[in-house]
Amino acid sequence: SAVKEANVLALNPPPVPGIGAAGGFEFILEDRSGGDIQKFAGVIQDFLGQANRRTELTRVFTQFNVRTPQIEYVLDRERAKTLGVSLSSIFGTLQTFFGGNYINDFNLFGRTYKVTAQAEAAARASPESVDGLYVRSDQGNMVPLSTLVAIKEIQGPEYIERYNVFRAVTINGSAAPGYSSGQATLATEALGANLPDGYAYDWTGTTYQEKISGGQAGPIFGMAIVFVFLVLAALYESWAVPFAVLLGIPFAVLGAYIGLTLRGMASDIYAQIGLVMLIGLAAKNAILIVEFAKLAYERGRPLVDAAIEGARLRLRPILMTSFAFIFGSVPLAIATGAGSGARLVLGTAVGAEPAGAPAR
Repeated sequence: SAVKEANVLALNPPPVPGIGAAGGFEFILEDRSGGDIQKFAGVIQDFLGQANRRTELTRVFTQFNVRTPQIEYVLDRERAKTLGVSLSSIFGTLQTFFGGNYINDFNLFGRTYKVTAQAEAAARASPESVDGLYVRSDQGNMVPLSTLVAIKEIQGPEYIERYNVFRAVTINGSAAPGYSSGQATLATEALGANLPDGYAYDWTGTTYQEKISGGQAGPIFGMAIVFVFLVLAALYESWAVPFAVLLGIPFAVLGAYIGLTLRGMASDIYAQIGLVMLIGLAAKNAILIVEFAKLAYERGRPLVDAAIEGARLRLRPILMTSFAFIFGSVPLAIATGAGSGARLVLGTAVGAEPAGAPAR
């Protein structure tokens, strides 16, 4: 093979296309002191070493490298001043011949062409190409650039990233198997809290979106329950009857959390989707029981007898639908292979609902 050695990185795509460049988290380490780049590189390597030793994190890396071979032209400013050559002329010459300098555009045959002044490729193929360049002095003399600059081989970063004005580096990583993205985020923030003075961190990508949208599950579920209560109040034309329906929901949620706790799983987005399913199932069962009890009560039966009658009539249908639902979630709860993490949490949350049934 023509390639003698190489570094290969396999990256998962981001969970939300367009947000971030790869899966996992994107951690921004910032140098807010404006200090030496080599000191910044040392802080980065120390952070990566600590991060890769954390059990919650895996494959923590950065593409920032301060050992990229580079060529530096060291300018003798005193000699340039003595010869009457301005610094702007020197820099302009280097820019035009080596980097290219935009001149203008012109139109020809209905197309627009860009004019750029630049040396031929062969004339800028090596660092020593500067020996063939000349710059005009204030007296009009042509001075060889080789008498004003010296070639020096150095090592440095291929590029310098900036985030919120500060010099920064993007660090990528993922949650280790068995850990959620939230646990990985907390572990990374714990390392960020111990950064030296003058250094700070920020989040970007999907983790940033998680941070700004986190903690909204409680208010959202609360609003959902309020809307359900209002709909039931309009349905039964009563403010008291909907409470009988809604009081069964906490026990279904309790069963889901008991199952997640016993299996050591986090309450992530998949668990919350399972909770929505359980709330619907518990509310449906309660609505049917309350509906039958209400009809019996309106026919003249005592309140307690009407409630018992409604529960007796709906017991078998509720058991049949509940067990069908539970057995249907077993394959999710024991799933293996790619994507099994989401299925395990979802199956556990919806399948553990009977754990709260005795309290209900």
